[in-house]
Amino acid sequence: MTQPDDHPTLPGWDHVPDVPIKVSPFCSWPPNPLEMWRWFEARWMRLAENVIVLGIAVLVWTFTQPSLEQMETLSLGWIIQIWLRNLVLMFLVAGSLHWFFFMRKAQGKRLKFDPRDLSIKGKQFNFGGQVKDNMFWSLSSGVGFWTAYEVLMFHAMANGYAPHLTWAQNPVWFCALFLLTPVIISLHFYWIHRALHWGPLYRLAHALHHKNVNVGPWSGLSMHPIEHLAFFSSILIHFIIPAHPLHMLFHMQHQSLTAASSHTGYEALLLRERKALALGTFYHQMHHRYFKVNYGNLEMPWDKWFGTFHNGTAKAHDAMKVRRKMREKS
Repeated sequence: MTQPDDHPTLPGWDHVPDVPIKVSPFCSWPPNPLEMWRWFEARWMRLAENVIVLGIAVLVWTFTQPSLEQMETLSLGWIIQIWLRNLVLMFLVAGSLHWFFFMRKAQGKRLKFDPRDLSIKGKQFNFGGQVKDNMFWSLSSGVGFWTAYEVLMFHAMANGYAPHLTWAQNPVWFCALFLLTPVIISLHFYWIHRALHWGPLYRLAHALHHKNVNVGPWSGLSMHPIEHLAFFSSILIHFIIPAHPLHMLFHMQHQSLTAASSHTGYEALLLRERKALALGTFYHQMHHRYFKVNYGNLEMPWDKWFGTFHNGTAKAHDAMKVRRKMREKS
């Protein structure tokens, strides 16, 4: 890949996407309608993570979702049904991505950011290797808290504690809420993530996720239970903002399933040598390696506003090293 002369490729990476990395044009000034349309089109008008997750949510709601009447009363039957559903979804998405990229190695190292393989051994992992360790935390605590939050919200909605939105009440807002969900998640994620990098919380909880300097699909939801408790808590906004069960499914599946897809370590899935599906983001991959940059994601420019933005250029990398030296001296 060719980079512009004023944006040389960073050393130590097998693949660097086009830089400088840009945040959402909806949060940039002056407004650029063409860039806004391109951003929207790339995420909602073609094969993309948002579209795929929304499709999964519709299928899940249509064929496997218990009725609100059933969920008025806490019952082991429908709770286990939701838990098994989430377990299968996580295993299918993360497992399929891991099989394709790391077991079958169907794409080789094309579009792979980090040249290294996943760790087979390592003292930092509790279960005999990176993948086994990540699978344990993702499928136990990860799916457990995902399920617990869904049970809480569906039970609350069924009993009138959380406001219920229907298509008939406001079809425009019903559709708009899907578009706003990734933004809500992004806003919440930045502040939760910054808090988890506070020394005591980091040592207690977030250090587990950062064992993954080089990431794979199972790394995304591999977190300490305390981090899962915080990570999924963005869904609690729907105690205030009315939603439909389908919105809640989309919200929770977006957090869970895109955690796997965004941690593949590859920029995109290639189909006939063309980028068919955007996956991992170099933006977050740099956070796993450089640690003190890119706490959020590109939907909201919090990192840019608070001086922790690394846009993938050598200039930004030099600025990061200067900040690091200043912290060490202070």
